[in-house]
Order: sequence, then C-alpha cells, then structure tokens
Amino acid sequence: MPLIYIVEDDENIREIQRYALKNSGFDVEEFSCGRELYKALEENIPSLILLDIMLPGEDGLEILSKLRKNNAVSRIPIIMVTAKSSELDKVKGLDLGADDYMTKPFGIMELISRVKALLRRTAGMAETPVLTNGVIEVDTEKRIVTVNGAVCELTFKEFELLKMLLINQGIVLSRNKIMDQVWGFDYEGESRTVDMHIKTLRQKLGDGGSAIRTVRNVGYVMGR
Repeated sequence: MPLIYIVEDDENIREIQRYALKNSGFDVEEFSCGRELYKALEENIPSLILLDIMLPGEDGLEILSKLRKNNAVSRIPIIMVTAKSSELDKVKGLDLGADDYMTKPFGIMELISRVKALLRRTAGMAETPVLTNGVIEVDTEKRIVTVNGAVCELTFKEFELLKMLLINQGIVLSRNKIMDQVWGFDYEGESRTVDMHIKTLRQKLGDGGSAIRTVRNVGYVMGR
C-alpha cells in the first residue's frame, strides 16, 4: 500500500488530508516541518510527499530544493500544497522540481485524484543510466549533463525536458505531451512555457542545442 508523507504545519488541514488519504487506501505519516521530514526520510522512503510551502523554519521551496539535490530521495514524487496561487509561484515550484501544485482551498476528491494520477504517472519509471545524442551526454542517476565534455547547468525542469527528448529520440513530441509529462497533466500555464524552456535549453546546450528540432504546429523532436 503506497505511503504518503504530509508536511503541513496546520493541524486541521493535516487531519483532513490524512482522513481522505487513509479512506482511499493509503498509509500516511504526518510532519509539521522540514526537520521532522528529514528525520523520517532516513528511516523510510514514501511513495509521494504532499509539501506545504508556508512552513516554520525552512519553507517548502527550500525543502523541495534540498530533496531534489539529494540522490537518495530526489525521485520521490512531490505535490506542493499552498495558499499562494500566482503563476510565478507555480512556475518557481515546478522549476525547482515539484511534480504537481495544489492551491488551497481544494476539494478532497481533487486531492485524491491528483495523488493517484501522479502515482500512476511515476510508477515503474525505469531509466537508462546514461543518455546521449552527439555531443550531449546525460547521466540520469547523478543528474549531470555534459556537452563536449563540459558540465552544463540546467534547472530541474530543463533537465526533465532534455531527458524526455533523449528518451524519445526521433519521435515528435507535441507541446501537450511535453506539458503532461514534464509539468503534469493539470498544469494551468500556457503552452508557451514549453517554447520558453526549449529556447533556454538550446542556448545552454550550445553546440548540442541544434539537435532539438521544431516541428511546426506540432512540437519538438530530438534528432539522431
């Protein structure tokens, strides 16, 4: 049975989340701050984390950033839960590595639906340790990208975008498919988010950037 970690300092909200998740067949553990979460992660790795942004001490974005930089826990699916609702806040969280984003207040059915959808999306995602295309090499375990042997620094979402293109080399990927896989099916931002990330990714990849080809009116493809 999937184990869900809830990181939320509001006891009433934690109680609602716990009740809904347990009634849907999930095991649940609760924490009020990052310090408690870190300690629990030393003992057990959950199937998914519900992470609030406004927390005492470290906020959720700081916690998210630390988790994504730690190879032992970097692949845990994370849903950010917050009262902040601006597109800038969402983009910041997603670029730091959040898999999904929920804004308070939200319905219980929505919570369960998103948790189940994210677990389905991330289940059994076996990865090839090293992906290559010409001068580009990506170590998916160490999350290191090199171009002509030089390290290329990417944001979390840029890395996920590049990885998706490399895994599907020669296959044209629509903007909607990319949004679904990299940002999550219910991300409410515009498709130009993909175009902006592709543009930045090409620039950062330098000599390797030309391998990402635009397919007019459809999306993008990583050439062979």
